[in-house]
Amino acid sequence: MISSSLAGLVLAAFLSLLVAWPLAYAVVPLAAAALALVAFATRRRPVARLSREDIWFLVALAAFSLIWLADVARTGVWPRVIERGGLWLPLWPLLATFVWLGWRRLRPPVVALWWGAGLGALLAGLIAGWEVWVLGDVRAGNGINPIPFGMLSLLLGALAWVGVFAVRSGWARAGLLLALAFGLGASLLSGTRGSWVVFPALVAVVGLGFWRTLPRPVLGIGVTALLGLLLLVSLSPTLAVTERVGQALESVDEYDEGERGNSFGVRVEMWRVGVQLLSEKPLLGWGEGRLQERRDDWVAVWDLHPAVSKHDQLHSDLIDTAARRGLVGLGSLLMLYGVPLLLFARALRGRPDATTRALAVAGLVVVVAFIGFGLTQSMLRDARGLAGYLGLVTACWCLLRLHERDAILNG
Repeated sequence: MISSSLAGLVLAAFLSLLVAWPLAYAVVPLAAAALALVAFATRRRPVARLSREDIWFLVALAAFSLIWLADVARTGVWPRVIERGGLWLPLWPLLATFVWLGWRRLRPPVVALWWGAGLGALLAGLIAGWEVWVLGDVRAGNGINPIPFGMLSLLLGALAWVGVFAVRSGWARAGLLLALAFGLGASLLSGTRGSWVVFPALVAVVGLGFWRTLPRPVLGIGVTALLGLLLLVSLSPTLAVTERVGQALESVDEYDEGERGNSFGVRVEMWRVGVQLLSEKPLLGWGEGRLQERRDDWVAVWDLHPAVSKHDQLHSDLIDTAARRGLVGLGSLLMLYGVPLLLFARALRGRPDATTRALAVAGLVVVVAFIGFGLTQSMLRDARGLAGYLGLVTACWCLLRLHERDAILNG
C-alpha cells in the first residue's frame, strides 16, 4: 500500500512539475527508476505475464533506443540536445522500459494521472500569467524554450480534460476543467502556434473517445462551448493570438516573395535540406554530428539563409530522424508512435468501463499530440519533450493494463 501511494506521488510529481520546475524532466524520472529498482529487489508478489500487446509496446521503446544508440556508436557523437539539457537521450527509452516493468509491481493509483496533469496545467497557467502580465515578457516559457513549454502545457490541460470523464465528484470535475483552462491559457501566452494547430485534433480524439458514453447534446454543447471560448480568447488583444497568426500568414507571403529569414522560411529551408540529406543516404542517414556538417555544405551550395545553420535540429521529428538515421531510424520513430496508438485504440473496442476508456483516450491524446507537435518541432530531441512523451505514454499503458487485469479478476 505504501509503495503504491509512493508510486502515485512520484507520477503526480512528474506531471505537475514537468514545465513548472526546469529540472523535473531528469530528477523525477530518476526517482521513478529508483523506485522501480526497489520494487524488483523487495517485492515478491506474483506479477501477471507480459501479454503480446505488452511485448509490442516494449519492443517499440527498445527499437527506438537501440537504433539511436547504434547511430551514436558509428559516429562517436552523442546528440546535442535543445536547451543544453538531457544527457544520454538515446538511453531514455530503455530507462522508460525498466520503469514500466518495475511499476507493474507497484500499482500506482489511476487518480495520480488526473491530479498530476491538473496541477501541472494549473501551475503552467499561473507561471505564464505571471511572466506575461506581471513581468511583461512577450512569451511565457519559465526559463525554457517557449515552444515545448506551450506544447506541454496544452497537453497537460488536455489530459486534465480527459480526467473530467473519469472522476465522479462534481468539485473534482470543476477543478480539472479549471486546469484545462489554465493549460490552454499557458499555451496561448507562450505564443506557440504549433500547439494551437494540434488542439483541434485533441478535441476530436476526446470527442470520439467518449462519443458513446455521453448524451449527444451534452457532448455537443461541451465541445461547442470549448471552441467558442477559444475563439473568444483568440480575439483578446492581451493574448496577441491574432497577431501571432497574422505574423505566420505574413511569413508565408514573404517567403513566396523571396524573404527566407522569417520563422516560416527558415523552417521550410531546413525541411528542404533534410529531405535532400535523406535522398543521399536513405538507409542509415548521416548520423549524429555528420548531419550538421553536410547541412552547412548545402546551405552554402543552395545559398540558403544562414539561420538554418544556427539550429541543432531540423524542426520536425520525422525529417530530423530520417536525415540522421535514415529509413531505419524513421521506421523506429513510426513504431514509437504507431504501436502505442494502435494499442490504445484497441482498448476502446467494445464497451470498456469508464476508467479503461479514460486511460485509453489519455494515451491517444498523448500520442496524437506528439505526432502533431513533431511536425514543426523536434520535440523528441528536447529533454522535456522526450521525457514527457516517454513518461506519459508508459504511465498510461501501465495504468491501463493494471486496471484491465483487475477488472478481469474482479469480474
